[in-house]
Amino acid sequence: MSENDVLTERPRLLGIAYRLLGSLSDAEDVVQEAYGRWYALPEPRRNAIERPGAWLTTVASRVCLDVLGSARVRRERYAGEWIPEPLPSDRLTDPAELLLLDESITMAFLVVCEAMTPAERVAFVLHDVFGYPFAEVASILGRSPAACRQLATSARRRVRPAPALSPARSAEVVRAFKTAWAAGDIPGLIGLLDPSVVTVADGGGLVGTVARPVVGGERVARYAVGIIGRIPAMTLRERVVNGRPGLDAERGGVVETVFAFDVAAGVIRRIWAVRNPEKLRPWRAA
Repeated sequence: MSENDVLTERPRLLGIAYRLLGSLSDAEDVVQEAYGRWYALPEPRRNAIERPGAWLTTVASRVCLDVLGSARVRRERYAGEWIPEPLPSDRLTDPAELLLLDESITMAFLVVCEAMTPAERVAFVLHDVFGYPFAEVASILGRSPAACRQLATSARRRVRPAPALSPARSAEVVRAFKTAWAAGDIPGLIGLLDPSVVTVADGGGLVGTVARPVVGGERVARYAVGIIGRIPAMTLRERVVNGRPGLDAERGGVVETVFAFDVAAGVIRRIWAVRNPEKLRPWRAA
């Protein structure tokens, strides 16, 4: 494999690391570490490796395992709710990166993955999402193929596929939500929300936000309208968040909040509002 071929592995490695960690910045650090270790090898050693892509995947996955272990401790101390870092997928232009956009990049999927153990998450993402055989997953995790199969099965039970809703229909629902929200139309908002809808916000302790999830259609609608009342200069814009229709809230030309939605059966079931400025750097740079 040529050096160019080695470098073309980057989008795939980044896709794996992002799905494992839920953080684009952490994923980029992991990929950088994997390449650093690759180029630290003596050239004869690199030339002797028959499958550099597999080698890089093994290193990146093991680094992710270490990061996931320490991340659990950090998130226990996190101020308020922790939400995966949103991805501004409407700004991706590299075809290799666009090919990595699928159901496994959605906010709903990443949130479910947070309930998995680190080993379950690695086994599930590598096998079910990227198609790695359990024999290869086993070599990465240092477990038997049968044990890795069981890990993936356990992880799979946590993933409950929702009835498919076309992107166009999802966009219509989110657009209607934006219109009703901007108008302060509480009945209109309630009609677009599942009765048991849950809104979760992540400020990371750096900016103000609701400390606990807001549950129920009317409560979420009133909470949303209250925000508009408190921040009249806020502008809502339609965006693509993690491959799905979403919104961002801009004030003074700066993105202050990114909203991801889980839409099923024509209504919104979950809203994730990311306000932590450290998670919005890609949005502010776009």
